[in-house]
Amino acid sequence: MTHAKKILFITQEINPYQEGTELSVIGRAIPQQALDCGREIRNFMPKWGDINERRSQLHEVIRLSGMNLIIDDTDHLLIIKVASIPSSRMQVYFIDNDDYFQKRNEWADDNGIEYGDNGERAIFYARGVLETVKKLRWVPDIIHCQGWMSCIVPLYLKLAYGEEPSFRDSKIVFTPCGPELKRPMSDQFCANLLFKGVTNDTLETLPNKIYLNDLYKMALQYSDALMLTAGCQMPELVAEAEAAGKPIFFSADAENTDSEAPYIDFFDKLWSIGKENKETD
Repeated sequence: MTHAKKILFITQEINPYQEGTELSVIGRAIPQQALDCGREIRNFMPKWGDINERRSQLHEVIRLSGMNLIIDDTDHLLIIKVASIPSSRMQVYFIDNDDYFQKRNEWADDNGIEYGDNGERAIFYARGVLETVKKLRWVPDIIHCQGWMSCIVPLYLKLAYGEEPSFRDSKIVFTPCGPELKRPMSDQFCANLLFKGVTNDTLETLPNKIYLNDLYKMALQYSDALMLTAGCQMPELVAEAEAAGKPIFFSADAENTDSEAPYIDFFDKLWSIGKENKETD
Protein backbone atom coordinates (compact mmCIF):
# COMPACT_ATOMS: atom_id res chain seq x y z
CA MET A 1 0.00 0.00 0.00
CA THR A 2 1.25 3.47 -0.89
CA HIS A 3 1.89 5.68 2.12
CA ALA A 4 0.84 9.33 2.42
CA LYS A 5 4.19 10.91 3.26
CA LYS A 6 3.12 14.54 3.75
CA ILE A 7 0.05 15.50 5.76
CA LEU A 8 -1.33 19.03 6.18
CA PHE A 9 -3.52 19.64 9.24
CA ILE A 10 -5.84 22.66 9.12
CA THR A 11 -7.68 22.98 12.41
CA GLN A 12 -9.03 25.58 14.80
CA GLU A 13 -7.65 24.24 18.08
CA ILE A 14 -4.42 22.52 19.12
CA ASN A 15 -3.47 21.65 22.67
CA PRO A 16 -1.75 23.40 24.50
CA TYR A 17 -2.67 26.65 22.70
CA GLN A 18 -6.35 25.87 23.19
CA GLU A 19 -7.34 23.35 25.85
CA GLY A 20 -10.33 21.49 27.21
CA THR A 21 -12.11 20.52 23.99
CA GLU A 22 -12.26 17.34 21.95
CA LEU A 23 -10.97 19.19 18.91
CA SER A 24 -7.92 20.54 20.75
CA VAL A 25 -7.08 16.97 21.80
CA ILE A 26 -7.30 15.48 18.31
CA GLY A 27 -5.64 18.59 16.90
CA ARG A 28 -2.58 17.55 18.87
CA ALA A 29 -2.95 13.76 18.87
CA ILE A 30 -3.38 13.00 15.16
CA PRO A 31 -0.40 15.09 13.96
CA GLN A 32 1.68 13.53 16.73
CA GLN A 33 0.66 10.10 15.51
CA ALA A 34 1.73 11.09 12.00
CA LEU A 35 5.11 12.27 13.26
CA ASP A 36 5.60 9.06 15.21
CA CYS A 37 4.93 7.16 11.98
CA GLY A 38 7.71 9.07 10.24
CA ARG A 39 5.48 11.37 8.19
CA GLU A 40 6.23 14.99 7.34
CA ILE A 41 3.54 17.34 8.63
CA ARG A 42 2.46 20.99 8.72
CA ASN A 43 -0.04 22.31 11.28
CA PHE A 44 -2.15 25.45 10.95
CA MET A 45 -4.57 27.11 13.35
CA PRO A 46 -5.88 30.67 13.90
CA LYS A 47 -4.03 32.93 16.32
CA TRP A 48 -6.96 33.46 18.67
CA GLY A 49 -6.83 36.54 20.84
CA ASP A 50 -6.51 34.61 24.10
CA ILE A 51 -3.26 32.92 23.06
CA ASN A 52 -0.40 34.45 25.03
CA GLU A 53 2.30 35.03 22.44
CA ARG A 54 5.13 35.52 24.92
CA ARG A 55 4.30 32.48 27.02
CA SER A 56 3.80 30.31 23.93
CA GLN A 57 6.91 31.81 22.27
CA LEU A 58 5.21 32.77 19.03
CA HIS A 59 7.17 34.81 16.54
CA GLU A 60 6.26 36.26 13.18
CA VAL A 61 7.57 34.66 9.99
CA ILE A 62 8.39 37.78 7.99
CA ARG A 63 9.00 35.98 4.69
CA LEU A 64 5.49 34.48 4.79
CA SER A 65 3.63 37.52 6.10
CA GLY A 66 2.55 40.70 4.35
CA MET A 67 0.00 39.53 1.76
CA ASN A 68 -3.31 41.42 1.61
CA LEU A 69 -6.43 39.30 1.15
CA ILE A 70 -9.48 41.18 -0.13
CA ILE A 71 -12.71 40.19 1.63
CA ASP A 72 -15.85 42.32 1.55
CA ASP A 73 -13.98 44.87 -0.61
CA THR A 74 -11.49 45.44 2.19
CA ASP A 75 -7.78 44.59 2.38
CA HIS A 76 -6.95 42.34 5.32
CA LEU A 77 -3.27 41.84 6.13
CA LEU A 78 -2.15 38.22 6.45
CA ILE A 79 0.27 37.69 9.32
CA ILE A 80 1.96 34.32 9.84
CA LYS A 81 3.40 33.32 13.19
CA VAL A 82 5.01 30.09 14.32
CA ALA A 83 5.77 28.23 17.53
CA SER A 84 6.97 24.81 18.62
CA ILE A 85 5.06 22.71 21.12
CA PRO A 86 7.29 22.06 24.16
CA SER A 87 8.58 18.50 24.55
CA SER A 88 7.50 17.75 20.99
CA ARG A 89 8.94 17.89 17.51
CA MET A 90 5.71 19.56 16.41
CA GLN A 91 5.65 23.05 14.92
CA VAL A 92 2.47 25.10 14.50
CA TYR A 93 1.81 27.93 12.06
CA PHE A 94 -0.71 30.55 13.19
CA ILE A 95 -2.88 32.63 10.86
CA ASP A 96 -3.28 36.13 12.30
CA ASN A 97 -5.01 39.36 11.36
CA ASP A 98 -5.89 42.45 13.39
CA ASP A 99 -9.53 42.51 12.23
CA TYR A 100 -10.41 38.84 12.52
CA PHE A 101 -8.31 37.36 15.32
CA GLN A 102 -6.48 39.88 17.49
CA LYS A 103 -8.29 40.41 20.82
CA ARG A 104 -11.15 38.17 19.68
CA ASN A 105 -12.31 34.76 20.90
CA GLU A 106 -12.99 31.74 18.74
CA TRP A 107 -16.64 32.23 17.90
CA ALA A 108 -18.35 34.54 20.42
CA ASP A 109 -17.48 37.52 22.58
CA ASP A 110 -17.11 37.43 26.36
CA ASN A 111 -20.90 37.73 26.71
CA GLY A 112 -21.50 34.68 24.53
CA ILE A 113 -22.77 36.69 21.55
CA GLU A 114 -21.62 35.06 18.32
CA TYR A 115 -19.60 37.23 15.96
CA GLY A 116 -21.52 38.34 12.89
CA ASP A 117 -18.48 37.87 10.64
CA ASN A 118 -17.61 34.29 11.59
CA GLY A 119 -18.11 33.27 7.95
CA GLU A 120 -15.70 35.91 6.74
CA ARG A 121 -13.18 34.86 9.38
CA ALA A 122 -13.35 31.31 8.01
CA ILE A 123 -12.85 32.62 4.46
CA PHE A 124 -9.77 34.58 5.51
CA TYR A 125 -8.41 31.58 7.38
CA ALA A 126 -8.88 29.23 4.42
CA ARG A 127 -7.22 31.54 1.94
CA GLY A 128 -4.48 32.44 4.41
CA VAL A 129 -3.53 28.80 4.96
CA LEU A 130 -3.58 27.85 1.29
CA GLU A 131 -1.57 30.89 0.20
CA THR A 132 1.00 30.15 2.89
CA VAL A 133 1.37 26.51 1.88
CA LYS A 134 1.95 27.70 -1.69
CA LYS A 135 4.69 30.02 -0.47
CA LEU A 136 6.28 27.14 1.42
CA ARG A 137 6.33 25.17 -1.85
CA TRP A 138 5.15 22.18 0.09
CA VAL A 139 3.01 19.48 -1.56
CA PRO A 140 0.78 17.56 0.87
CA ASP A 141 -0.58 14.12 0.03
CA ILE A 142 -3.40 14.39 2.59
CA ILE A 143 -5.11 17.54 3.87
CA HIS A 144 -7.09 17.04 7.07
CA CYS A 145 -9.57 19.85 7.77
CA GLN A 146 -10.86 19.92 11.34
CA GLY A 147 -13.69 22.02 12.76
CA TRP A 148 -15.97 24.82 11.59
CA MET A 149 -13.12 27.22 10.83
CA SER A 150 -11.87 24.83 8.13
CA CYS A 151 -15.23 24.42 6.34
CA ILE A 152 -14.28 26.68 3.44
CA VAL A 153 -10.99 24.92 2.71
CA PRO A 154 -12.34 21.91 0.71
CA LEU A 155 -14.38 24.21 -1.57
CA TYR A 156 -11.37 26.40 -2.32
CA LEU A 157 -9.05 23.44 -2.74
CA LYS A 158 -11.22 21.87 -5.41
CA LEU A 159 -12.38 24.99 -7.28
CA ALA A 160 -9.97 27.88 -6.62
CA TYR A 161 -6.67 26.06 -6.02
CA GLY A 162 -7.35 22.74 -7.76
CA GLU A 163 -4.73 23.25 -10.47
CA GLU A 164 -2.04 24.58 -8.14
CA PRO A 165 0.98 22.23 -8.04
CA SER A 166 0.85 22.20 -4.23
CA PHE A 167 -2.68 20.77 -4.13
CA ARG A 168 -3.39 19.12 -7.48
CA ASP A 169 -3.12 15.56 -6.18
CA SER A 170 -4.02 16.09 -2.51
CA LYS A 171 -6.79 14.06 -0.87
CA ILE A 172 -9.07 15.96 1.52
CA VAL A 173 -10.42 14.57 4.78
CA PHE A 174 -13.03 16.59 6.67
CA THR A 175 -13.83 16.37 10.40
CA PRO A 176 -16.86 18.37 11.62
CA CYS A 177 -16.40 19.42 15.22
CA GLY A 178 -16.63 22.44 17.49
CA PRO A 179 -19.28 24.74 18.97
CA GLU A 180 -22.85 24.54 17.74
CA LEU A 181 -23.10 27.98 16.15
CA LYS A 182 -26.67 29.28 16.14
CA ARG A 183 -26.24 32.50 14.19
CA PRO A 184 -26.39 32.34 10.38
CA MET A 185 -23.58 33.63 8.21
CA SER A 186 -23.73 37.31 7.21
CA ASP A 187 -25.91 38.46 4.31
CA GLN A 188 -22.70 39.20 2.36
CA PHE A 189 -21.21 35.76 2.99
CA CYS A 190 -21.85 34.25 -0.46
CA ALA A 191 -20.58 37.38 -2.20
CA ASN A 192 -17.44 37.30 -0.06
CA LEU A 193 -16.97 33.60 -0.80
CA LEU A 194 -16.59 34.24 -4.55
CA PHE A 195 -12.98 33.68 -5.55
CA LYS A 196 -11.37 32.36 -8.73
CA GLY A 197 -13.34 29.20 -9.63
CA VAL A 198 -15.99 29.75 -6.96
CA THR A 199 -18.86 31.46 -8.80
CA ASN A 200 -22.50 32.28 -8.15
CA ASP A 201 -23.42 29.09 -9.99
CA THR A 202 -21.26 27.13 -7.56
CA LEU A 203 -23.21 28.48 -4.60
CA GLU A 204 -26.72 28.38 -6.02
CA THR A 205 -27.69 25.31 -3.96
CA LEU A 206 -26.97 27.08 -0.68
CA PRO A 207 -30.04 28.39 1.19
CA ASN A 208 -30.75 32.09 1.64
CA LYS A 209 -29.84 31.82 5.32
CA ILE A 210 -26.66 29.78 5.72
CA TYR A 211 -26.03 28.03 9.02
CA LEU A 212 -23.15 25.92 10.26
CA ASN A 213 -24.71 22.63 9.13
CA ASP A 214 -24.92 24.03 5.60
CA LEU A 215 -21.17 24.71 5.72
CA TYR A 216 -20.54 21.18 6.99
CA LYS A 217 -22.47 19.76 4.04
CA MET A 218 -20.57 21.97 1.61
CA ALA A 219 -17.25 20.91 3.14
CA LEU A 220 -18.18 17.23 2.78
CA GLN A 221 -19.29 17.77 -0.83
CA TYR A 222 -15.78 18.89 -1.80
CA SER A 223 -13.90 16.44 0.45
CA ASP A 224 -12.74 12.94 -0.42
CA ALA A 225 -13.48 11.36 2.97
CA LEU A 226 -15.18 11.97 6.30
CA MET A 227 -13.50 11.45 9.66
CA LEU A 228 -15.65 11.70 12.79
CA THR A 229 -14.80 12.27 16.43
CA ALA A 230 -16.28 10.30 19.30
CA GLY A 231 -18.31 13.31 20.45
CA CYS A 232 -19.53 14.45 17.02
CA GLN A 233 -20.96 11.55 15.00
CA MET A 234 -23.18 13.62 12.61
CA PRO A 235 -25.53 10.91 11.24
CA GLU A 236 -26.84 13.24 8.51
CA LEU A 237 -23.33 13.77 7.15
CA VAL A 238 -22.62 10.05 7.43
CA ALA A 239 -25.68 9.32 5.27
CA GLU A 240 -24.53 11.82 2.66
CA ALA A 241 -20.99 10.43 2.65
CA GLU A 242 -22.31 6.89 2.26
CA ALA A 243 -24.60 7.95 -0.59
CA ALA A 244 -21.63 9.56 -2.35
CA GLY A 245 -19.44 6.50 -1.77
CA LYS A 246 -16.92 8.44 0.33
CA PRO A 247 -14.79 6.59 2.91
CA ILE A 248 -15.73 7.21 6.54
CA PHE A 249 -13.59 6.81 9.63
CA PHE A 250 -15.38 6.55 12.97
CA SER A 251 -12.68 7.54 15.44
CA ALA A 252 -14.77 6.13 18.28
CA ASP A 253 -13.86 2.72 16.88
CA ALA A 254 -10.13 3.36 17.20
CA GLU A 255 -10.01 1.50 20.52
CA ASN A 256 -11.19 -1.65 18.74
CA THR A 257 -8.51 -1.71 16.07
CA ASP A 258 -5.30 -3.68 16.14
CA SER A 259 -3.42 -0.78 14.61
CA GLU A 260 -1.34 1.54 16.77
CA ALA A 261 -1.93 4.35 14.26
CA PRO A 262 -5.54 4.01 13.04
CA TYR A 263 -5.81 7.59 11.79
CA ILE A 264 -2.68 7.30 9.69
CA ASP A 265 -3.79 3.92 8.36
CA PHE A 266 -6.96 5.63 7.14
CA PHE A 267 -4.96 8.39 5.45
CA ASP A 268 -2.73 5.79 3.79
CA LYS A 269 -5.70 3.81 2.46
CA LEU A 270 -7.27 6.97 1.04
CA TRP A 271 -4.00 8.00 -0.57
CA SER A 272 -3.39 4.52 -1.95
CA ILE A 273 -6.87 4.41 -3.52
CA GLY A 274 -6.26 7.80 -5.10
CA LYS A 275 -2.93 6.70 -6.57
CA GLU A 276 -4.45 3.50 -7.96
CA ASN A 277 -7.34 5.39 -9.56
CA LYS A 278 -4.95 7.89 -11.12
CA GLU A 279 -2.77 5.13 -12.57
CA THR A 280 -5.78 3.45 -14.20
CA ASP A 281 -7.14 6.66 -15.76
